[in-house]
Amino acid sequence: MSSAAGAIRQGLDAGERFLGAAGFDRAPWLAVLFAGGIVCWFSLPQMWQWCAALAGSAGTALAALVLWPPGGAADETRANLRLAVFACGLVFALGIAVVWARSAIVGAPPVAAPLVQIIDGRVLEREDQPAEGRLRLTLAVRGIGDGPEAAIARKVRVNVPLATFGENGLPAGLAEGAVVRLRARLMPPAPPMLPGSYDFARAAWFKGLAATGTMIGPLTLLHPAPESGGLASLQRALAAHVRAQVPGSPGAIAAAFASGDRGGIAPADEVAMRDSGLTHLLSISGLHVSAVIAAAYVLALRLLALWPGLALRVRLPVAAAGAGALAGIGYTLLTGAEVPTVRSCVAALLVLGALVAGREALSLRMVAVAAGFVLLLWPESAIGPSFQMSFAAVLAIVALSNSAPVRAFLAPREEPWWASIGRRVVMLFVTGVVIELALMPIVLFHFHRAGIYGAFANVIAIPLVTFVSMPLIALGLLLDAVGLGWPVWWLVERSLALLLGIAHLTAGQAGAVTLMPQISGVTVALFAAGGLWLALWRGRVRLAGLLPVGLASLLVWATPIPDLLVAGDGQQAGITLAGPDGETRLLALRDSRSAYTRDNLMELAGVAAEPVPLAEWPGARCSSAFCAITLRRGGRDWSLLLGRGRAQVEERALAAACAEADIVVSERFLPRSCRPRWFKADRRMLERSGGLAVDLEAQSITTVAASQGEHGWWQPPATRALPPERSIRKAAMMRQNPATP
Repeated sequence: MSSAAGAIRQGLDAGERFLGAAGFDRAPWLAVLFAGGIVCWFSLPQMWQWCAALAGSAGTALAALVLWPPGGAADETRANLRLAVFACGLVFALGIAVVWARSAIVGAPPVAAPLVQIIDGRVLEREDQPAEGRLRLTLAVRGIGDGPEAAIARKVRVNVPLATFGENGLPAGLAEGAVVRLRARLMPPAPPMLPGSYDFARAAWFKGLAATGTMIGPLTLLHPAPESGGLASLQRALAAHVRAQVPGSPGAIAAAFASGDRGGIAPADEVAMRDSGLTHLLSISGLHVSAVIAAAYVLALRLLALWPGLALRVRLPVAAAGAGALAGIGYTLLTGAEVPTVRSCVAALLVLGALVAGREALSLRMVAVAAGFVLLLWPESAIGPSFQMSFAAVLAIVALSNSAPVRAFLAPREEPWWASIGRRVVMLFVTGVVIELALMPIVLFHFHRAGIYGAFANVIAIPLVTFVSMPLIALGLLLDAVGLGWPVWWLVERSLALLLGIAHLTAGQAGAVTLMPQISGVTVALFAAGGLWLALWRGRVRLAGLLPVGLASLLVWATPIPDLLVAGDGQQAGITLAGPDGETRLLALRDSRSAYTRDNLMELAGVAAEPVPLAEWPGARCSSAFCAITLRRGGRDWSLLLGRGRAQVEERALAAACAEADIVVSERFLPRSCRPRWFKADRRMLERSGGLAVDLEAQSITTVAASQGEHGWWQPPATRALPPERSIRKAAMMRQNPATP
């Protein structure tokens, strides 16, 4: 007992010494703990678990004050530990409370079922998507559904085909503030199609969307929008002007840089930018905001220096910082004030403040303050790829630039100009590699793919956009005021055509994209913990972060490929197996025309080759109603029976087929006489469980519902009697042993 107490005391002493030596390096961890509380709320499925986590973290903070009271005997020996435990527990609890409150305040319950209805609504937001041949209207409406729900004000999003308006184009006055009447097919926001897929229902919940859909028939403009317009109208006018000056795909990207409007970018260009690791250039974030603020700062500083009287009376860096701040805020508002843009603007303003105060401009504390600001306003962004990728990239840049080897490598020295430029080019490449490594776990977790040539492409693309394309766009807009901008717009077109050429060339290389099945939350947590430890501490202690990163890398390598994927509606399923050439192939139950469905199956199966229709596979036996196939997994044969249509099947024949199968999948309700050896995923079960990912060798089933719990955006049927995972296990036991209670 005494030895255990001595070990605990030694551990506490070591922790106290470590925290005392860390100094200001401790502060950024408060932002990490705040984000951790938010992620904890999303990860825990049940309300009692949220309460337990909230009480446990708050209790830990209070326990630190009780065990090591201020002014007591332990005040001097445990002061740093007391402060750390108290602050971390309190901030963690605050993260849980903030996101829970945010969910309760802004969350919008979805409509109960799909419906087709005529609605009158006020336009809250209009998003032009000419590349998709549509525009998207967000409407405030009443009267959706029947009964008491019809009186509730709701927000819905409707896709309006541009072909509806014919040659006359959009009616004048169709903008924010207009009142329209239309007939629309509305659906509740869709949950994830498969475990690990994009959760649109969760995103819609925090956006306040109760339904989404498509317009059917004509649109009637009841009241036009006010003529005063606003930032949204200015944004659309600017985007239209830029696209008129620069035709084609380069014009769509130029419009995105100038106004944040990405609706004109062709899908093929979007895919190429994504697969080449350049898609971050299309989202208005740190690169763009920093370029605008830096340009405004330098320009203001140079112009003000030409006024000697002002230069003698005013600190020009302060005035230039004010001009840069105004430019950054204006650019943020003009481009839509999305979360990455706001984050970047806040961080850039903090850098300006540090420059004015004579402090270190790039610091981890600056990143932590910016992250805390964003999370306090939009806590749900903590689990989104945009926030995670933005801050991971910034953390990587700041940590790398502040490291001793990099400072020594970039230190001024007597050398030829070409050597100085060469060192900076090398540093740009190294930075690109570090950013790619920092982003790869996040990209794999959210998008199940990663580009391996992004660092090479970014070495050329980032300077091209920062120092050529964006300054030329600004100069072109300025010269358009006097009608002299056309030569500059030609240069803009050439520079962005080069950018697209780099993207398509990089994406077209063999092995440019690596697909990966869904990695676990534990794996991502290990990557995050190790990466943060490497970034936020200094000295040799930071190298301890390599341990969780290495363990997470092994877990990624060992991630199993699911043998069977079943969509939540049962209409599509995918089977992975080795083809004749030894490569893993994906068999699709239906030859779907939906790119979304196909991409989800390919990404979550980790298969890059196009899916093969199951009916065309030599080992499959298909009729108009079902397909049967046998897979060899875990030393035994597994028989699968998959429904592929609504053709009528005689119940006795269906029961006999089910008895010979281990797994039965169908989009319709199957009779109780259908009793496969393992489980039956028919409409009744899939409504409770959502999509499925099945590992036959491990005999494990992952469901969408298992990750949803009691969060408001998940709406399971009221008839659910058992949690999905438990009901599946119980059903499987009953197939093997009918006496199971």
